[in-house]
Amino acid sequence: MRLGLNLSYWGAGNDADNLELAKEADRLGYAVVWVAEAYGSDAATILSWIAAHTERIDVGSAIFQIPARTPAMTAMTAATLDTLSGGRFRLGLGVSGPQVSEGWYGVRFDKPLARTREYVEIIRKALSRERLTHQGTHWTLPLPDGPGKPIKLTVHPVREHIPIYIAAIGPKNLEQTGEIADGALVLFFSPDHAGDTRQALRAGRAKVGKDLEGFDIVPTVPIVVGDDWKTCADTVRAYAALYIGGMGSRQKNFYNALATRMGYGEQAQEIQDKFLAKDYLGAAAAVPLEFLDATSLLGPKERIAERMRAFADAGVTTLTLSPMLQDVEQGTVALRTAVEAYELAGLAE
Repeated sequence: MRLGLNLSYWGAGNDADNLELAKEADRLGYAVVWVAEAYGSDAATILSWIAAHTERIDVGSAIFQIPARTPAMTAMTAATLDTLSGGRFRLGLGVSGPQVSEGWYGVRFDKPLARTREYVEIIRKALSRERLTHQGTHWTLPLPDGPGKPIKLTVHPVREHIPIYIAAIGPKNLEQTGEIADGALVLFFSPDHAGDTRQALRAGRAKVGKDLEGFDIVPTVPIVVGDDWKTCADTVRAYAALYIGGMGSRQKNFYNALATRMGYGEQAQEIQDKFLAKDYLGAAAAVPLEFLDATSLLGPKERIAERMRAFADAGVTTLTLSPMLQDVEQGTVALRTAVEAYELAGLAE
């Protein structure tokens, strides 16, 4: 199991701190730094900035939003970032959610699994530098009865194969991710509930005659270092409440559904009710302590080491850490403590 770093959104006055954390992760030997996008800073620009200021660490999109770009544009961006970074780019993709897809991009949130499958097919074809043609439900290349012709990518990526990751939560998405991708980006991953995740991924891998060997399972895990793990958990409450209660509509919230599948259905409903009523403090207080502990790294180094071992035993191959503190010094402490815990757990190669 390797260590990764997930950075918070940029453009909110924390850019210098985020860059310093990325550089520190590079110095400490972390495998990858991931950058997200929603409807603020875009991930591609930030990843090029980080790549220019680091030397060894991979840079990954977590995620590029599928409704934001045509698949051919994403292939161009991936090839460019791989070239600029010297072969250090990882392409993470996701459909986002209905509110962002339709409200921000004006793209209908329909048939997300089929759309993702076609999107990946086109990207792989474009990155292979064959002349691009595709006849599908969502994209047709070239367009018929027009001047378009099959074109091939002019940029040569450093690597023949740029790894593709998909943000996956539900069983069907996980299964398809196992089938068509090189890795899965997951949130609120609990070692105690990892069996269902691995089973779905394994089913997808089997469809293409593969197993989980070499497949990258990448949960993003909040980390808060301190003497009292329960106090540390309070720092994660607002983050968890945002996703379970407000990341989507009442009718379609993937994270709320995930918490329900994990056995927290009643609490997930309460969190959502309070969050949508703008009782954000009440929503945060309603997040079960057990849920926070199961999906985070909390407390002193020794306890974090124990939990890291549990994640490794559950099949995690890249443990991506999300420091929950805005202060760059505290974030740096979290990154360094994580390395010490990693070594204490016997996970270092």
